[in-house]
Amino acid sequence: MTGTSYRIKGEGFHQVREVLHTLENPDLLPLLDALGMELESQTRRRISDEKTAPDGTPWDEWSERYAETRHQGQSLLQGEGNLLDSIQYEVVGGDAVEWGSNLIYAAIHQHGGTADMAPGPAAVPAREYLGLSRGNANDLDAIALDWAEELLH
Repeated sequence: MTGTSYRIKGEGFHQVREVLHTLENPDLLPLLDALGMELESQTRRRISDEKTAPDGTPWDEWSERYAETRHQGQSLLQGEGNLLDSIQYEVVGGDAVEWGSNLIYAAIHQHGGTADMAPGPAAVPAREYLGLSRGNANDLDAIALDWAEELLH
């Protein structure tokens, strides 16, 4: 995935890993799909509603000069809705989920830029939209545990 993305590997879910040791070769695809769909949903909500980084830090507002160029109804990271619409997940290697955006400008919004970057000037503050809050991680843990418990029954 070009643009910018993050990856979650299945090995990070310690409680789920313990349950998996009791099973032989479980099909991880349903779990990874469920996690991917949740990651997409969490990220889209962060962009459309929350307007904060995963750690809860509010995004910087537009500069006064840039705000004058925006049309009514546009908000941070949602000019035409392309970034929001581009958020997607992919199951990678059978044991990981990667999610993010394939848009060429996605990375500069995530990481920020400097005035000397081409095509200049690209002095954009970082508005981190990818990542996990504590609540996001808890939601993913719950999905994984539900999946594992379903396998045991």
